[in-house]
Amino acid sequence: MPGSLTIALVDALPYAILLVDRNEKVVWANPVAAHLFGPDLAGRPFVTVLRHPAIGEALEAALRDGVAGRVRVTIAARAKEIIALATVAPLPPDVDLRMPKGGALVTMEDVTGIEEAEAIRRDFVANVSHELRTPLTALIGFIETLRGAARDDAAARDRFLTIMEREASRMNRLVGDLLSLSRVEADERVRPTALVDLSAVLKGAVQALAPLAEARGVVLVRAGETGPLRLPGDPDQLTQVFSNLLENAIKYGGSGGEVRLTVEQIAHEPGLRGPAVRVEVADKGEGIDPIHIPRLTERFYRVDTHRSREQGGTGLGLAIVKHIVARHRGRMRIESEKGKGSRFSVLLPAG
Repeated sequence: MPGSLTIALVDALPYAILLVDRNEKVVWANPVAAHLFGPDLAGRPFVTVLRHPAIGEALEAALRDGVAGRVRVTIAARAKEIIALATVAPLPPDVDLRMPKGGALVTMEDVTGIEEAEAIRRDFVANVSHELRTPLTALIGFIETLRGAARDDAAARDRFLTIMEREASRMNRLVGDLLSLSRVEADERVRPTALVDLSAVLKGAVQALAPLAEARGVVLVRAGETGPLRLPGDPDQLTQVFSNLLENAIKYGGSGGEVRLTVEQIAHEPGLRGPAVRVEVADKGEGIDPIHIPRLTERFYRVDTHRSREQGGTGLGLAIVKHIVARHRGRMRIESEKGKGSRFSVLLPAG
């Protein structure tokens, strides 16, 4: 067994470390290993602690041939799958570990978070490329047509220019949302401290979207608290949150003819551990299949891709809302049922 100084040093490392003797039994394991694979690892055959062919082969090579190995594996630990880089290194036979001479050191580095972040980055780049490629392809096609067959066709030129303007506006909205998302993520750990009147924020959002609601034949109804509601917040970001939710409700849930904005003060909200303000945006539209609800705040996730693009959506609005609400240490809840409308609730700390 390692000396006390060695144990203290190894325990400080953020890796799972196991000492295995020449009989492939675990002699010692550090706390990280115990956290991953369970307590009382010493004395157990290694294969009962971690059964994986690649690690088993690397351990055999280390014990038999004195060859170190490094493998990337996916293993079950803590009731879930993790991705780990496993290093198996033979120990010199003259090391006194109070076990049969030799043995091996198995080190496991959990890289799940790193690989998930890299996968998210790849997906993000792929999604942005796809979202930009579609309008760019349309623009290039129309430009070629205007230079050729439609050069002298005034009606076709006007029609194509209208479509080109729409596609260019779509790209502009996408770039704007990407920049907004980047700023929100950069500030997410910095909680706002200045006080803002939430009622004034909501009034501004309702007034800004009144023309859209009127054009869509939707009535905006304000219910609940209407007096001043001062709480810590960023007025611009909160305006973005409720403008986005109201706009979505008008565009996608407006078939019910009404969008209701309800404000409620809560004396104690368990999820926020204190007083809170709840703002609900509800519509009477088609509703959303519950299967989609857990993914609605993912970047570029759309319930109906074609309809979203036709409405001018970028697929980033609810992702931005989620990050802004998180920055304000709040919560967002989404409830919906097909044919019965949707309710988006934002809970914000009141103190």
